[in-house]
Amino acid sequence: MKKNQIAVVCAGVIGLAAIATGVYSQEKKEGGEAHKIVHFGDLKWTPIMKGCELAGVSGDSNAEGAAFVLRIRCADGTKIPAHWHPADENLTVLKGTFLVAMGETFDEGKLQTMNVGNYVLMPKEMRHFAICKGETIVQIHGAGPFKVNWVNPSEVQPPDAPAAAKPKS
Repeated sequence: MKKNQIAVVCAGVIGLAAIATGVYSQEKKEGGEAHKIVHFGDLKWTPIMKGCELAGVSGDSNAEGAAFVLRIRCADGTKIPAHWHPADENLTVLKGTFLVAMGETFDEGKLQTMNVGNYVLMPKEMRHFAICKGETIVQIHGAGPFKVNWVNPSEVQPPDAPAAAKPKS
């Protein structure tokens, strides 16, 4: 009788160890860390053009084949000139209204409205442009490298220069 109890206990311990190993192995497969929580207030925003800022959420957007997540925040009325990327761009609207169209030149008549929750895929090298209504935040994910190639670089307005420090009186 005691041998049966010992066998049951041993089988239970072995079963629990197998489950724990499987869970640990699954966590490692999903990026080497158990999980990652990113709070909006912790994002580091960097100006990329007049009216738009970029924040990295996860991954390395510059690394070949690496998964990444970025956010772009734009002021109301920001016009994003025609551009393209060397990899697919997956974009989801998180805040505001994002109007986007395909083409080599900005054409307001082609714009399609994307509201919060809408998603668009721009295949690699697809020329596209956009404008934002209200403060707009979009999330972009894909596999790197993620680069912006402007169709006509002269249309891109550089970010505002930081305000100069006022002299103390």
